[in-house]
Amino acid sequence: MSNTEPKLKRNIGLIALTLYGIGDILGAGIYGLVGKAAGEMGSAAWMGFLVSMCAAGLTGLSYASLGSRYPKAAGAVFATSRAFNKGFLSYIVGLALLASGLTSMATASRAFSGYFSGLFLSLPIPLIIAGFALALTFIVFWGIRESLWANAVCTVIEVSGLLLIIILGISFLGETNYLNAVTESNPEGNITIPLMLGGAVLTFYSFIGFEDMLNVAEEVKNPKKNIPRALISAVALSSVIYILICLIAVSVIPSSELAHSKQPLVDVMGRIAPWFPSPLFTVIALFAVANTALLNFIMGSRLLYGMSAQGLFPSLFSKVHPTRNTPHRTVLLVGAILLVLAFVGEISTLARATSVLLLLCFVVVNISLVVLQRKEKIPGTFEVPSFVPVLGSLVCLAMLSQTKLQEWLIAGSILIVITVLYFVLRPSANSMAQLGELD
Repeated sequence: MSNTEPKLKRNIGLIALTLYGIGDILGAGIYGLVGKAAGEMGSAAWMGFLVSMCAAGLTGLSYASLGSRYPKAAGAVFATSRAFNKGFLSYIVGLALLASGLTSMATASRAFSGYFSGLFLSLPIPLIIAGFALALTFIVFWGIRESLWANAVCTVIEVSGLLLIIILGISFLGETNYLNAVTESNPEGNITIPLMLGGAVLTFYSFIGFEDMLNVAEEVKNPKKNIPRALISAVALSSVIYILICLIAVSVIPSSELAHSKQPLVDVMGRIAPWFPSPLFTVIALFAVANTALLNFIMGSRLLYGMSAQGLFPSLFSKVHPTRNTPHRTVLLVGAILLVLAFVGEISTLARATSVLLLLCFVVVNISLVVLQRKEKIPGTFEVPSFVPVLGSLVCLAMLSQTKLQEWLIAGSILIVITVLYFVLRPSANSMAQLGELD
């Protein structure tokens, strides 16, 4: 009888990983974010997406480089540990990333229940939330291959909706002044650095998701090459789609009207193609919301598994199911936390606060790469110049300067909770020493 512990299987190829990244980045945010961006920057909203693309691109390149160096679950946590040898800092980074994913999942669960109840059946919202959370738990528990098939279906459907807008709306380009930034809050229409940074803070969150790709590294085929390729491809393709959608949206509907729309892309589609049934676009949004929750669920379970394997979380969560080859215990834990958060109710403020933590994590991860480039003798298979992570850190700090006091206060409260957890579950010196050893 073999005493070998079951491990995660490498079932993810380049195309599947790229679809994972695109599905995670696009998500459901774009279906409502265009209107909010137009409210902030008018017809110049595309500039906010452009700045966000640069910020996401810089940090994405850093993640791609780290993925080629350390293809591990919770790779960002591992890189932080190797760079600074500080268990507390690594723990903060790991749980801050997890908090962002959990609140995103809970928000998506509530959005899904609203769409589902209104479109199909007038079922009680709590029942739909519970069913949705249990379905996600089952899919992620059953296997990474099955999870990625579900992701592929959702991604194809949600991207098809966006591509349909692009194909039908491309002829409307040029119908407005794309440098017109007049809004209720900016009557002069001045395009200033604070305005662009404020727009970037809003739109940057639509790019969040690329960092999750590193957490499935132990299930990727040839990860040192495929992680950088897939990550860069996902960010680039998503950026092109975002900017085109934004340009078309403000071309079709005046930005002042778009800003007050509750379903901006449905309204855009209604102007471009009145013959297209609007409920069908709601179905597309339903798949996008489900995909966001699914991919964050995969991320959360792998992140906790990786932290446990690195000695930063109780070792019982480092076990892999002997037949399904999934980290079943972390899957069940994430599912339980999701149910609690989803039933809490309004968590949008918490979501914005965890985004502050996410930006802080990006600063730490970027700086970690700079340190490791100087510290490690063996480079990764994908290297970037040191100015890339430095610029990535500076852009993230610039966007943090535009966040609100309330968000910082809530983020601080989350940090206090994480600190308490660290001292309750403090890793041993031996487990921290193992982080300095590469497999």
